[in-house]
Amino acid sequence: MNNKSQQPRLDRLGAYPFERLKALFAGSHGNTELDHIDAGAGEPRLPLPAFVAPTLQQQLAGFSKYPSTIGGMELRTAIAAWLVRRYGLSDVNPSTQVLSANGTREALFAIAHALVNPDAEKLSGRKAYVMMPNPMYQIYLGAAYTAGAEPYLLACNHQTGFAPDLSNVPDEVWADTALVYVCSPSNPTGWIADEAYYAELLALADKHDFYVVSDECYSEIYWADKPAGLMQVAENLGREGFSRCLVMNSLSKRSALPGMRSGLIAGDAELIKRFSKLRSYTGPATPLPLQHVAAAAWSDEPHVQAHLEVYRQSLEAFFDVYGGDIPAGSFFVWLPVSNDEAFSLAAYQQQNVTILPGSYLGAEDAQGINPGSGYVRAALVDGPDAAAELARRLKQVRV
Repeated sequence: MNNKSQQPRLDRLGAYPFERLKALFAGSHGNTELDHIDAGAGEPRLPLPAFVAPTLQQQLAGFSKYPSTIGGMELRTAIAAWLVRRYGLSDVNPSTQVLSANGTREALFAIAHALVNPDAEKLSGRKAYVMMPNPMYQIYLGAAYTAGAEPYLLACNHQTGFAPDLSNVPDEVWADTALVYVCSPSNPTGWIADEAYYAELLALADKHDFYVVSDECYSEIYWADKPAGLMQVAENLGREGFSRCLVMNSLSKRSALPGMRSGLIAGDAELIKRFSKLRSYTGPATPLPLQHVAAAAWSDEPHVQAHLEVYRQSLEAFFDVYGGDIPAGSFFVWLPVSNDEAFSLAAYQQQNVTILPGSYLGAEDAQGINPGSGYVRAALVDGPDAAAELARRLKQVRV
């Protein structure tokens, strides 16, 4: 087959983590004497909030109309109001500083295509960098490759407290950086960025002329204090209009509605305008009835607090059995093991448990080191009883 016209950047993408997991399990069978526990995917499995069904039923006629990619004004107004309440912001303009996302996965991927210059190498002899934590949500890596950038990996390990270390990045790398992805609370480690971290990153962005994209999908799942947000820090620093900042968040985790594919993009109006132009062509629009449900979800806090309590109970139940420290944020546990692939396979075969090898969420750096190796990620998405049972089974795994 003649493939001379195919996109070569796609060839740099490896298999997605769950495809790799499927290959790891191929030919193996879980222990049929035990019920299966799926702790691999970060898919909340909590009851639907009470307002979902009646709101959807009232809006079914909207399926006969094309939705706009920017999102209806009702939804964008609800999002702006939530951002103001949640982060104590003085104002967010729903017309110019907010977009609806078709889930944040597509937005996190597409934003690199709006902010990276794919011709940078022709102009300067060097590719633009897209900086990201390592391990990471693999969408960041795919976005960098397909946008024509070079990923720059910030190791997040025990030595850094699982924070992406900004202090050792050479000035010449910062000079060629187009954007930096931040994930706080972190998938997979649970690390949370404090205000000082965001402030340092924004100072670097001003000095070296790049943008900051903050993935805050787990912002409402935390153990102690509410996590700070990028827009909150930007306003506290007096950055007019959230300059250089874009935030993405989702109802998938906050409201346990992953199947709705609904989230938000907010921040710098100029970046919103530019991204909106790209998305008007790619067309990632949330159906109108689901936009009404989303507006109701962003406007309701009791269900979020109820979910948070379940996640806290689940974390406590897991670590009461397993031992160790509860992560600061998210519903993932990031557990050290001797060999992450071998442990994950043994957990499936011996205990009928699906978890994810940490190396599948990381990438090898220039020294050939993958900071995800030697860890496994488990998602506590089925409540405290299931979390305790998961801990008991994982403690019994033998490699």
